[in-house]
Formats: sequence, C-alpha cells, structure tokens
Amino acid sequence: MKNKKEKKIITRIFSAEIGKSLELPLIKTKIKAGFPSPASDYVESTLDLNEHLIQHPSATFFLRVEGNSMINAGIRSGDLLVVDRAVQVDSNNIIIASIDEELTVKRMKVKKGKYYLIPENDEFNPIEVTPEMEFSVWGVVTHVIHRV
Repeated sequence: MKNKKEKKIITRIFSAEIGKSLELPLIKTKIKAGFPSPASDYVESTLDLNEHLIQHPSATFFLRVEGNSMINAGIRSGDLLVVDRAVQVDSNNIIIASIDEELTVKRMKVKKGKYYLIPENDEFNPIEVTPEMEFSVWGVVTHVIHRV
C-alpha cells in the first residue's frame, strides 16, 4: 500500500516539569547476562534522568505517538517522545511538524531548496512541503522512551 496515509499520529502533549529531581542509583558494574543484587558497593552515583533527557527545560515537551510511520527509526505506536523547541532544525532531524493544523512526526529532508517529511516505513509516502500548506516545525525529537 504505497498511498497509505496515516491520519492520527500524536495523541497527547505533555509539558516538561523540572521542579523535582528524580535521582536513581547508577550501578557501576557492567551487565552481560543478568543483574547483580543491588548492594551499596555496586552503586557508582545517582542518576537524574532530567539531566540526561532534557537540555532546555522551558523549551521541552513530551508527546505520545500513535501509528507506525516511523517504526524503522525506532519510534513505535505508544512511545513517548522528548521534543526540544530550542534545538536548531537541520536536514535529517526527526521533527514534530504541523501540516494544515495536523501534527505528525517525520524525518525532515532538504533537497535542492525543497522540504520533505520522510516516513521511516516503506508503506507510507514522503510528504513534500508546498507553499499552499500551512506548515510549521514544533521541535526536534531528541529522545524516544518506550517499553521493552
């Protein structure tokens, strides 16, 4: 189905709240198969996920994805995306875009001065951004959070 178009991509938008620190133990032992008993002599330090996932707190928000157009980029339906509005948008970034007031997540490509939104699933067609479209970039996807 080469003409398949995915309508509903993003189901929820969340703002980033960095009021509290969530420091969890960072274990210094490398894991090959299994997990050691978390004893105090294995704890290297604490790890705050906010520090690793959020570079610009006031410009960061989260989105929940619905659909499969980005599965080859490791983005699956139900995943949580960390999106940063302060990151410079470059060709090949995965972005959140608004096209005619509909949000989508796609890889942006710039070729010969033209902008394209590229899905990461062969069942979907690229979207050429044209002057007739109401188009804006909401931000760059910096991290994907999903269950294993």
